Amino acid sequence: MEKAAFYQQLNEQVAAIIHGESDLIANMANISAILFEALEQVNWAGFYRNVDNELVLGPFQGKVACIRIPLGKGVCGTAASEAQTLRVKDVHAFDGHIACDAASNSEIVIPVIVNNQVVAVLDIDSVAYDRFDETDQKGLEAIVSKLVEQVKG
Repeated sequence: MEKAAFYQQLNEQVAAIIHGESDLIANMANISAILFEALEQVNWAGFYRNVDNELVLGPFQGKVACIRIPLGKGVCGTAASEAQTLRVKDVHAFDGHIACDAASNSEIVIPVIVNNQVVAVLDIDSVAYDRFDETDQKGLEAIVSKLVEQVKG
């Protein structure tokens, strides 16, 4: 299946599963499960929540993870502090990378912004180098937008 069509289908699946549910954590849990099962070469998919200006582990699928990440540190903390999606081809070359799982080689992190505040980040790790491209980014950002719309009601 062509990648853009794959993400359209994935977006529809996410929309269906979170429809009518406004609880952010419940929706993050189901989205993590959907992404972990659907995406190839992914070894971790989940969320870190912004709690008192620190990222705290939220719902996820994968191996045990770092529990707290300071804003501005690592890929997740940098994406949160800059309120920008980060795609990292080689996490080992990322200055200040926090290695929660040594098997991870690339990563994408998308901020979840509600009312102009970064409330969380979606973090997806891959064992493959350069796993995430612009199509992945657009598809995953659309899923995060769906999550934000549902939470805002």
